[in-house]
Amino acid sequence: MNKKVIFNEDMCKGCALCVKACPIDIIKISETINLKGYHPARVENQEACISCAACGRICPDGVITVYRPIQRKNAS
Repeated sequence: MNKKVIFNEDMCKGCALCVKACPIDIIKISETINLKGYHPARVENQEACISCAACGRICPDGVITVYRPIQRKNAS
């Protein structure tokens, strides 16, 4: 499985803006605590991610990287 969204969980402040921005509701706040003492956000279901990058655009700290699958064109 290739990850579509990667959070730098150690830098996340748990503001939950990405949770609210996700159109398919797959980002949740973790129950664990990161190195900064916050509950970071994380993706619960990578396979369901549509790579829309709404989470990455709204993150004030730039801790989210979104990968989009390569679209291959068919030869006609």
